[in-house]
Amino acid sequence: MSESILIVDDEPAILNSLTKILEDEGYQVQVAKTGAETLKLISTDPPDLVLLDIWMPEMDGLETLKRVRELSLRLPVMMMSGHGSIETAVKAIKLGAYDYIEKPLSLEHVTLRVRHALDQHRLEEENLSLRTQVERRFELVGNSPAMQRLRQLVATAGPTNGRVLISGDNGTGKELVARAIHMQSPRRERPFVAVNCAAIPETLIESELFGHERGAFSGATQMKRGQFEQANGGTLFLDEIGDMSLSTQSKVLRALQEQQFHRVGGTKLLKVDVRVIAASNKHLAKEIEKGTFRDDLFYRLHVLPIEVPALRERKEDIPLLVRHFLRLHAEEQGLKAKDVTPDALEALQRYDWPGNIRELRNLVERLMIMVPGPVIEASDVTLFLQSRPGSPAAAPGHPSMASKPYDSLREARNAFERDYIARKLRENNWNVSRTADHLKIERSHLHRKIKMLSIELRPEN
Repeated sequence: MSESILIVDDEPAILNSLTKILEDEGYQVQVAKTGAETLKLISTDPPDLVLLDIWMPEMDGLETLKRVRELSLRLPVMMMSGHGSIETAVKAIKLGAYDYIEKPLSLEHVTLRVRHALDQHRLEEENLSLRTQVERRFELVGNSPAMQRLRQLVATAGPTNGRVLISGDNGTGKELVARAIHMQSPRRERPFVAVNCAAIPETLIESELFGHERGAFSGATQMKRGQFEQANGGTLFLDEIGDMSLSTQSKVLRALQEQQFHRVGGTKLLKVDVRVIAASNKHLAKEIEKGTFRDDLFYRLHVLPIEVPALRERKEDIPLLVRHFLRLHAEEQGLKAKDVTPDALEALQRYDWPGNIRELRNLVERLMIMVPGPVIEASDVTLFLQSRPGSPAAAPGHPSMASKPYDSLREARNAFERDYIARKLRENNWNVSRTADHLKIERSHLHRKIKMLSIELRPEN
């Protein structure tokens, strides 16, 4: 569908010439002669771009622009004037105009500016859509009292520049909390840089954080900017900071105190403006007692402490989390999200979740892929929970998917189908017709599945 443009001018000759040239370029064109007519058209059928004359009777272009902005903040508006001045142009831009064109109009010039304006608007809308998707992906989901308290802490910490220390078990979502703080801060338009301190070898972490100059060490063939530099103006998230060596802790402390540092092998002092948020699953006060964590760094980071609750402490949030992860996975894979029965949700709420949110998300994605029908039932959940590492073994005579690695998705899917169909056959006393009805598939289709998956049809002794 072609893009639409609204031309607003009280001169018929201008309306006619602009309409003709823009329609020739493939745009859909609407016209208006007054500010009131413009506002009515934008309210009922908003265009992709407005060309708005400044000098009009009754309501002039600047007043119309103010009213347009009340209706739509992002609609691009290009002002036109034959009696323009620098002062008028500046005023129009301050009121939110995208561009300012002087009359007499060069039609070639107008089409070029229109194309640029529409291209810019399209990019802004795409960026907004992507940002919305990212924010939804990192949304803090849950209405439990624990989550309400967590959101309040995030809302308090976000607008400040205070350093935050986030604690919590593995998989609770500490990075999500850090991102939520960043998104509620004045730095939200600047970078959010996450560093997993536990995943970087001790010999490389200083270079990773502060960068290095060419030739600083063997293998340093070119200059590299560190994470402190990359986060300049934004937020640096140091995850698992309790795994950082004392030597590196000392350098981080100095960078926090002075907001400046040298690259490894460098002599130039680099100044940065970085807000640091740190996280750890360790009890840092105990690490201080053991001598593995610096108390001065702890107090430097421990300005705004936030503890993320474990999933077992907010099981009432599990139904919301499950539906959230089902929707996200469906969007990412271009699939239709599955429904989940109340009994299945209850089974998920009974589980202890040692791996917290990360474990729940992993299981939901697995259910989305492996459950053949459109609905996830309690029996599906039970089957998969039995196959989790550390979970109780399945009952005797009830096959379950072992947590062995599979070489392909097809092999894993076949293993699940074999276990699932065998269990349903057993529940229906090996009656194929009744099992087919339960599975909502044709009897002949079930027979083919039984043969293909080598399921032995035998009643239990």
